Parts: sequence; C-alpha cells; structure tokens
Amino acid sequence: MTSQPDKAAPQRPATQRPATQPQEGGSVRVDAWIWSVRLIKTRSAAATACRGGHVRVNGDRVKPAHAVKAGDEVRLRYAGRDRVVVVKRVIRKRVGAPVAVECYVDNSPPPPPREAAAPAGVRDPGTGRPTKRDRREMERLRALNSRLPGA
Repeated sequence: MTSQPDKAAPQRPATQRPATQPQEGGSVRVDAWIWSVRLIKTRSAAATACRGGHVRVNGDRVKPAHAVKAGDEVRLRYAGRDRVVVVKRVIRKRVGAPVAVECYVDNSPPPPPREAAAPAGVRDPGTGRPTKRDRREMERLRALNSRLPGA
C-alpha cells in the first residue's frame, strides 16, 4: 500500500487580507460604504437615499455608484438626522460595529434633545378602552397643546 501525502488546506497568500478586516486605499461605491459602516440598515435603503439626494460626498449630491475613498467627507440625511462623517478606511463588506466605528470620523451635530413632556393619551392600567367621550376629551387636550407657544 502506497501512502499518499496528507492534503493540507491551501494556504492564503500573505498579501491577501481576510474579508472582515478593513482595506486600506482604493475606492468603493458610496451606497456600499455607508451600509458597511452601519450608517444605514440596508444596502437598498442606502441606494435609495443616494437616488433621493440625501447623500453628499465633498458637498456634491452623488449617485449610488459614486466612488468614495479615504479622506472624503460624506453627508447623509437619514431617519430625520444629519450625519457628517469623514472616511478613514474603505471597506467593502459589512463588519461588526466596533470595527465599523474605526472606519470613519463622526463630525455629526449632536441629536436634538428629547422632549420632557408627558406623552398624551396615557391611561391608567386597568381602566379599559376609552369611551367616545374620553376620546373626544383627549383630542381636545391635544388640540390645546398644539396651539401653545413653543409646542
């Protein structure tokens, strides 16, 4: 019986990086980048934001296929919030949040403070469904609150 040499798994060349590591240099599509660094939940939402004019690279509105590289400033309006980030590293694959944060510098303005007002329409537990009279009273109170200055 002749012995066959053990077949080991092929070794990856030293120059190739694993897919989870950020890549230095080069460029990538802007929709793929903002999705991969977790600024937008889905790639299709990122492409839609680009098509809608909500993404700017270095001040210019861009299409989803626009190439982004290290040093570019990306402005994004998504979910009622403005984000301003500077690209530090270009990545092509979606990575974990700790790695994604290292790929950009966040220059976004702080989010607006949440209102401290009590939510309208909160009822005591166990009181059941509001009656028609209760509902009309709540609507009247909401209308008064919307007319107050500063509301």
